[in-house]
Amino acid sequence: PISRVVLRRDGFVSVSADYRGGEFTTPPLKFTGKTLKLNINTTATGWVRVAILDEDGQPLPGFSLDDCDIIHTANEINHAVKWKRQTDVSSLAGKPVRLRVSLKNTELYAFQFQ
Repeated sequence: PISRVVLRRDGFVSVSADYRGGEFTTPPLKFTGKTLKLNINTTATGWVRVAILDEDGQPLPGFSLDDCDIIHTANEINHAVKWKRQTDVSSLAGKPVRLRVSLKNTELYAFQFQ
């Protein structure tokens, strides 16, 4: 018999949230690039929002959860996060920041700044 196995790119492990939702905050990190990309799979009722916080965990102006455009009904390996319809985060590059990710009915496989 012949078998075929298909694996999602960068999809070995995920952070998942069910219908009750959940969130997590990363440790401080520094990045290069100007866009935050997510490898995500939401259900039809699922969504994701991302805030960029300072090193002490306070939301940076323009990058709070409320500023983040809701990402829903997405199954993508390279989805750009937007805050008020903008993707450019280059003003924060090289500075220590944290990401606060809030999600519901979603699997987050990876994030990357490009």
